Amino acid sequence: MVTTAVTAVAGAVPPPSKGKAVTVVATPPPTFTRRHLLVAGAIASALCTAAASAATPKFAEIPGSGGVKALDLREGSGEVPADGDQVAIHYYGRLAAKQGWRFDSTYDHKNETGDAMPFVFTIGSGKVIPGIEAAVKSMRVGGLRRVIIPPSQGYQNTSREPIPPNFFDRQRLFTTIFNPTRLANGEGSTLGTLIFDIELINIRQRSELFCFLRTED
Repeated sequence: MVTTAVTAVAGAVPPPSKGKAVTVVATPPPTFTRRHLLVAGAIASALCTAAASAATPKFAEIPGSGGVKALDLREGSGEVPADGDQVAIHYYGRLAAKQGWRFDSTYDHKNETGDAMPFVFTIGSGKVIPGIEAAVKSMRVGGLRRVIIPPSQGYQNTSREPIPPNFFDRQRLFTTIFNPTRLANGEGSTLGTLIFDIELINIRQRSELFCFLRTED
């Protein structure tokens, strides 16, 4: 009879012996108190707020503008206007005191062919409200900018442009801004706050205007 020896392999784990029970110890789930949950919620909220704040563009005050704040929605790549230059802009004007009521827009001003007519003025002429001039002077052609204009740089009277061509819009605008009762109640610092979206279309420089006028003569 040949007896075959089975040699144990070093490091092999023998199977568990029959009849022995294996006990599994379950780890209890962590217990969170109300305080833990409130702290975790506050941290998550703070992180979300910080992330949103970092991602949201912010308005910046234009130097020397008297408090006009601007947010560039699109950077222009053209020239920057100077005093004496004639500029053409499109705008969308709203009144903050009327929950952002739109009182005028050049996109609604159509010519004979149905195209929107831009608003044209000369930088430094005093024709327009100071807030618009301050905004346009620091823009480049092709740029689109949203500006918040405080009352001191907005409509101080009813003669500065841009003025809504529609009579009812014009009446509503000025009766709101110059409301005597609300002004007497100290609301003047908010009544005339304006919000404009301005697009700088083109510039005709002062030298070009001079040559054009001489040619016309």
